Amino acid sequence: MIGIKIYRDSAIAVIPKYKTKGSAGADIYSTETVTLQPGERVMIKTGLYFELPIGIEMQIRPRSGLAAKFGITMINCVGTLDSDYRGELKVPLINLSNEPYTVQVGDRIAQMIFAKYEISRFLEVSDYKELEKTERGQGGFGSTGK
Repeated sequence: MIGIKIYRDSAIAVIPKYKTKGSAGADIYSTETVTLQPGERVMIKTGLYFELPIGIEMQIRPRSGLAAKFGITMINCVGTLDSDYRGELKVPLINLSNEPYTVQVGDRIAQMIFAKYEISRFLEVSDYKELEKTERGQGGFGSTGK
């Protein structure tokens, strides 16, 4: 288990919570009331600021219940909060339904998951043939079937 420093900018900002013992994602809550019209995109404030250790990223993911029941999801599907970012966590929501949807103060709007990552160095090669061949090769986007 890792320790994550967190700052709340107001009393209405909610510290993320794991709803069950086996939850991988901790819920993130809105600090504002906003109505999203069909097709509208809005950055929802959380009032939360984080300090992540180097080597840890916070992945922000949509809530499946909001998407399945109301058509509310995240614009970029999964967002990343980097260890050197110190601004407020905002969640980019979009309304994919045909009806307006109102996010209320205190609503669960997304979830966060923490993941380790590696810093890589890039080794440029001068010829494509220097890349190791694989069975798949250049096949992509449906090349392995349904």
